[in-house]
Amino acid sequence: MTVTPLPPPRKRSSASAAARSLQKGQQTRAAILEAALGLASHMGLEGLSIGALAEVTQMSKSGVFAHFGSREELQIAVIREYHQRFEEEVFFPAVREARGLPRLRALFERWVRRVSVELDSGCIYISGAVEFDDRPGPVRDALASMVRAWQAALERAIRLSIDEGHLRADTDTLQMLFEIHGLILALHHDARFLRLPGAVERARTGFERIVTQYVTATPDRKAARAAVR
Repeated sequence: MTVTPLPPPRKRSSASAAARSLQKGQQTRAAILEAALGLASHMGLEGLSIGALAEVTQMSKSGVFAHFGSREELQIAVIREYHQRFEEEVFFPAVREARGLPRLRALFERWVRRVSVELDSGCIYISGAVEFDDRPGPVRDALASMVRAWQAALERAIRLSIDEGHLRADTDTLQMLFEIHGLILALHHDARFLRLPGAVERARTGFERIVTQYVTATPDRKAARAAVR
């Protein structure tokens, strides 16, 4: 009787092991980034350091450093992650609304809600602007780029409102954008710094006044407003 020997156990393919290692590395980096976002929200981008992050994540400094390389790279990664989450919570849901004023209203309303949630932590767009307004470099450039991208989205929404006939053809888009952005800055200041009640509703009231100033003139203004809500 001939006994056929069993084949030797298969070795794990190097490609499969590499894929698992990459996935683990991505998960670790995501966990570090999550902790970094929390620190930056409460302490600002300047409060971020490899040492502080290592302590929070219970990792070695060299382990954190291996994923980001430098404090500057870490700060930029946090800015990009913050912007991505901002888009997911504010921009993408709002652009599913109808073109024109319905979409512009949704963008502003979701922005207000996000600022309201961040009152106990802080908006990295706003706090970062204070920290890096006079400090040129890659971190400031990354932050400014993200803020400009958001402002460009708002400006497009205003222009679409003009194209749809919801706002007057002579509407100054940059002026309207400036006024809307100013409402958010005032909301953040009064609600977070001064802790004044009613700041959210005042921001919403201010937005309606801005819209009323630029909305298309019709014989029945009340009906026109109802049509674009």
